[in-house]
Amino acid sequence: MKIVIPGGTGQVGAVLKRALEAAGHEVVVLTRRPSRAGEVPWDGRTLGPWTAAVDGSDVVINLAGRTVSCRYTAANLNEMMDSRVDSTRVVGAAIAGAARPPRVWLQMSTATVYAHRFDAPNDEISGVIGGTEPGVPDYWAYSVEIAKAWERAQQQAETPATRKVALRSAMVMSPDPGGVFAVLLGMARLGLGGPVAGGAQYVSWIHEHDFVRAVEFLIDREDIAGPVNLAAPHPLPQRAFMRALRSAWGVPVGLPATKWMAEVGAFALRSDTELLLKSRRVVPGRLTRTGFEFEYAQWPQAADELVRRVRRVRDRVGGGAAARR
Repeated sequence: MKIVIPGGTGQVGAVLKRALEAAGHEVVVLTRRPSRAGEVPWDGRTLGPWTAAVDGSDVVINLAGRTVSCRYTAANLNEMMDSRVDSTRVVGAAIAGAARPPRVWLQMSTATVYAHRFDAPNDEISGVIGGTEPGVPDYWAYSVEIAKAWERAQQQAETPATRKVALRSAMVMSPDPGGVFAVLLGMARLGLGGPVAGGAQYVSWIHEHDFVRAVEFLIDREDIAGPVNLAAPHPLPQRAFMRALRSAWGVPVGLPATKWMAEVGAFALRSDTELLLKSRRVVPGRLTRTGFEFEYAQWPQAADELVRRVRRVRDRVGGGAAARR
C-alpha cells in the first residue's frame, strides 16, 4: 500500500514509518523541512504540489500538530489549536479534491478529550468528555476544546469515498530517544520517579507495537469509523505506573513530588503540569469489542520490554565505544 503521513517526522511518525516500511509499504511523509528520501514539503495550511502524494494513495494518517510538550501559554495553546485544525482541514481538502482518494483517513486525536476523573474508565460510548470538571485549572478546558475542534475538522470534511477514523491516542511508549518514555525513564533513573501530588491520577498508555498493530487493524476494518481509543486496556494510577517503571530498571526508591514541586519541574522541562496531573483513565472499548488483542495489555510487562531494549542499545553503544578505545 501507499501510505501518506502528514506530520510524520515526530516520535509517533518515526514509529509508524519504521514499522510500515518494514511490512513492505511505501510511506510518504509530509513535512515542513524535508531532509531525506520519501519526504515531501508542505506547510500544513494550504494546498500545493504535495496533494499529488495523497491522490492515488491507499491510506492517509495525519499526525500533524504542534507538540504538547511545552508550557501551556496562551500563544502555545493557540498554536496547538491552529496547527491541528488547519492541517486537518487541508488534508480533508486534498482528499476531497483527489481523482483517486484514499480509502481510509486515520486522523490523530488525543485521549485528553476525556474528563479528568478517578471513578470510572472512559470508553468511546460511556466516556465523559472533559471541559466542565470542577476543581481543575481553567486552561485544561481549552485542551479539551482543541481535541474537539481537531476531531470536528475531520468530521466536517466532505470525503464520501474515504472512511474516517479519529485516533484518540494515549501516550505512545517507545524506547526512542526524546519520547515520553525516555523522559519518564530518565526521571526514574535519577530517583525522581515517585508519586506526583499523591499519584492517584490515572495514566493511560499504549506500547508502540500495539499502536502500530491497532493502526493496521483499523486500516483493514472497513466497518469501523469515527472515534477509537488507542490505549492499553489497563490504565493505572501514576504511583503504580512509576513503581513498575522503577522496578523494570532496578531503582528501589522514587522521591515523591508535591503539586508545587511538579510545577517547578515542569517549568524546568519547559512542559506543563497537565501532562502529570490530569487523570486520564481511558480504555479501548471499540478495539476490544471488535476483536483486537493487545500484546502488551499490562504496564509492568510493557515497561520490562521497553527497558530491555533501552539497555541493549546502551550496551551496544558502550561496547562500540570500548572497542574504539
